[in-house]
Formats: sequence, structure tokens, C-alpha cells
Amino acid sequence: MFVRFRNLFVFLVILLIPSHALSDQADNQEKSENAVLLILGDSLSAAYGLQQREGWVSLLQKMWQDDNIPIEIVNAAVSGETTDGGLARFPRLLEQHNPTHVLIELGGNDGLQGHNIRKIRDNLTSLVETAKSSEAQVFLQEMQIPSNYGKRYTQMFTKSFSQVADAQSVTKIPFFLEEIALKSELMQSDGIHPNATAQPMIAELMDRHLRKLILNDE
Repeated sequence: MFVRFRNLFVFLVILLIPSHALSDQADNQEKSENAVLLILGDSLSAAYGLQQREGWVSLLQKMWQDDNIPIEIVNAAVSGETTDGGLARFPRLLEQHNPTHVLIELGGNDGLQGHNIRKIRDNLTSLVETAKSSEAQVFLQEMQIPSNYGKRYTQMFTKSFSQVADAQSVTKIPFFLEEIALKSELMQSDGIHPNATAQPMIAELMDRHLRKLILNDE
């Protein structure tokens, strides 16, 4: 009787092993089918001066989770980052996270430091090309700087994002602080970074752009 019971137990164990393996395989396949959005950005995406959970990136991820939207966000934004720094970090980030989509939100610090416009444009082009080489869909975030840098420089700076987007045939996302930066009640005391009140507004704006772009690419 014991031998018969042991044989039955072994049979059940063997029977269950493939089932678990298939279940794990299905879970892994489902995860691999989810979109992964890598945000290569600066302090505007890194929740500067705030708790990470208050930043627009975390709020956007929660919004998508609540709506069961299969998009995972990897926030690779670093305060103070320039296009030079982004270029140095980017290949490793792509290898580590293997994103399906990339949002490049860089250039603002270059402009604030008065970097050469051609150099900024060349770096943005290299970032887009690097993302494309990994077969990721690329979105370029338009950036703007205060007008006290001079009309000519500020116009050339902003225009460079459209030039890169057009030349590389990638989608340009409108500057997400365009309706916020001039409202002091939505900005931190430095006048550069949005405060906690502004973050949900940015998240909603980015959701309107990114959700349809990413899901339509699926």
C-alpha cells in the first residue's frame, strides 16, 4: 500500500512540474510583452526638491498602474545632467533595462550653462541615434530656457529640438512647463523647478502624449 501511495505521489509531482514551468513561462512572456519606457532626463524629471513619490514620473507610473496600462517606467533622470553626461550613461542604461521606448529629456542644463547650440544639437542627435540602435522607439522632449539668455540664443536653443526631431523622424513632445513656468504658485523658489502642486499637471500632460504614442506602437 505504501509503495502504491509513493508511486502516486511521485506521479503527481512529475505532473505538476511542467504545469509550473508553463505558468512561469507565461508570466515571463507577459512581462516581456509589456512596454518599458526609459526616461533619460535631468532634475525636471528627477523630482528635484521633492520626494520621489511626488514627482511627475512616479505619479505617471501610478496612473498607468491604476488603469492597468502595461507600461513600466524606468526613471534614469539625474539632477544636473547635461547631454554630455547623458551620452556617457546611455549605452549602459539601454543594456541594463532593454527599453522598448525612450524619452530623452535633456538639454536644459546645457542651455542654462550657455553651451554651443551646435554641440547641443549634435549631442541630441547622438542620443536619438543611440536609442534607435537598440531598436527603441524614441521621443524627444522639447526644452526651453529663460528669455534673459538673449532672444537669439533662446530661439536657437528651442528650435534645435524641432530640428533634431525632424531630421531623425522622431516625435517631439511639447515643453511640459510651458503653461507652468510663468506661474509662481506652481514653481519652487528657484524659479526653475516645478513644485509639488505642478507635478500632477505635468503627469497628466505627459500621459496624454505618451500613453497613445506607446500603446499605438505596441
